[in-house]
Amino acid sequence: MQNLPKKVRSKKLSSRVDLTAMVSVSFLLIIFFMVVGELSKPKVLDLSLPEKYSNKSTNCVISCGGEHSRIITILLDENNKIITYTGLLVVARENPKKIDYSKNGIRKELSQKNNKIIEYSTALGKPKNGAIVIIKPSKKSTFKNLVDILDEMAIAKIDTYAIVNDFSPEESNLLASN
Repeated sequence: MQNLPKKVRSKKLSSRVDLTAMVSVSFLLIIFFMVVGELSKPKVLDLSLPEKYSNKSTNCVISCGGEHSRIITILLDENNKIITYTGLLVVARENPKKIDYSKNGIRKELSQKNNKIIEYSTALGKPKNGAIVIIKPSKKSTFKNLVDILDEMAIAKIDTYAIVNDFSPEESNLLASN
């Protein structure tokens, strides 16, 4: 017999695919998107605002008995201007002051006034009632100014404050004159 050439059979390759690398990449992508999702959540500032109080039979005006008024009004205007006064503008306890956003500016003013109010209320035998701050940002003030003043509220440890956008004609004139 003749030497017949042997048929060369092709080797069958394994049909099994190694998915180890694919699983690793998948886990890395899942972790990446979880971290990105967590970091992209908006940052919020905790506000401790007073509870709403409504008296339907009469219109209430905040009034505080005693020699010192607990109301401090802060007017925010363009170019980082702050004007503050104690009490109501019509019967303000002191002349309005123009103050800046510095450590010795609004922060010192708020801390001093809040401490005076707490001392006075403690002397009357009432619980430690602090200042009530009304923040009034004008249309020309920036969002940064509002955030800065809220930071100052937290630093001065003033818990009772409200953000209001209604200006009286006297307040509008005060902002225009300064």
